[in-house]
Amino acid sequence: MSGFYMCIVLVPVFWLMALFFALGGEKAANWLSGFHWLPEEERARYDRKRMAADCRNDFLLWGAILFLGALGSVWISGYAALVAYLVWAVLFFRNVHLDMDKAFGKYKK
Repeated sequence: MSGFYMCIVLVPVFWLMALFFALGGEKAANWLSGFHWLPEEERARYDRKRMAADCRNDFLLWGAILFLGALGSVWISGYAALVAYLVWAVLFFRNVHLDMDKAFGKYKK
C-alpha cells in the first residue's frame, strides 16, 4: 500500500502544475527554471506559448504515469509504483539540461 501513497501524492501536484501552465499561457513560461534569468529582449525571441504547452503536457503525462503506478500498486503489485517512478525519472531527466541552448533552443522563433 505504500507504493500507492508514494505515487498518488504527486499526482495532484503535477496536475495542478499542468493547470498553471495551461491557464498561464505565455506568462507561465517565465516561471521555467533558467528562462526568467534571460533579459526580456532575449526572452522575446522564444515561443513562450509553445514552451508553456510543452510543460503542461509534460506535467499531465507525469501525473498520468504516477496515477497508473498508484492503481497498479493496488491492483497488481507494489512494484508497479517502482516501475512508474523509473519511467517518470527517465522522462524527467531527459528534459533536464544545464546548457541554455539545449534547454530552450527548440523554442527559438
